[in-house]
Amino acid sequence: MGQITVEICCGSYYDALEAAAGGAERIELNSALALGGLTPSMAELLLVKQKTPLKVIAMARPRGAGFCYGVSDFKQMFFDCQMMMGHGADGIAFGCLKADGTIDLSQTELMVKAIREKGGEAVFHRAFDCVKNPFEAAEQLISLGVDRILTSGLKSKAPDGWQLLKELQDRFGDRIEILAGSGINAGNAKELTEKTGIAQVHSSCKDWIADPTTVGEEVSYSYADSQHAACFEAVARDKVAELLSSVR
Repeated sequence: MGQITVEICCGSYYDALEAAAGGAERIELNSALALGGLTPSMAELLLVKQKTPLKVIAMARPRGAGFCYGVSDFKQMFFDCQMMMGHGADGIAFGCLKADGTIDLSQTELMVKAIREKGGEAVFHRAFDCVKNPFEAAEQLISLGVDRILTSGLKSKAPDGWQLLKELQDRFGDRIEILAGSGINAGNAKELTEKTGIAQVHSSCKDWIADPTTVGEEVSYSYADSQHAACFEAVARDKVAELLSSVR
């Protein structure tokens, strides 16, 4: 197996700077990572493209929770996709499902077409981990021209889904890229790639940074556990460097 590609999940311009400083070459750019990652701001995308050499896969996700989008949600998502591709994104991560856990073929086809028109990469994100039949879904994504699937093997964490990840790689790896993500770090990335044959991993490489204004006397804006109540998560360059070192 050749060199492992490491993608860092970023939720801000700051995160992207840390990812680049740690040696990353590709990121997934989001906002609102506490909600699983939403569409980044245009300023965030432009700053990253102007100030770093990173390859940027921008998230197109209009809201939290699931991936079954009505007309208004999808219209916003599609317009975000067009805007980001028109302003330097190298690709778009997205996921569109029907209520029954199958791929929304019409929405996915429109997204892929918009991405490809600008020469970008179409990445179907971890909405894939909510499908009912991963093999049928993979075949459909291949037929629609999707370049890559980000998945944890339908488990909460990729190391727990390694058997399905291996099967997806064995069955489809010569027709679509499989990117393993969720719960991957410097301590388990190499073992996971060796067990599955997957040559790409996605990691957050996060640490906690204190912000004393998070909690007031009568109010709290914390989203973390009690230990980190007055903190926010951010990419740490040393963790990025450690992860890269562990797989190369």
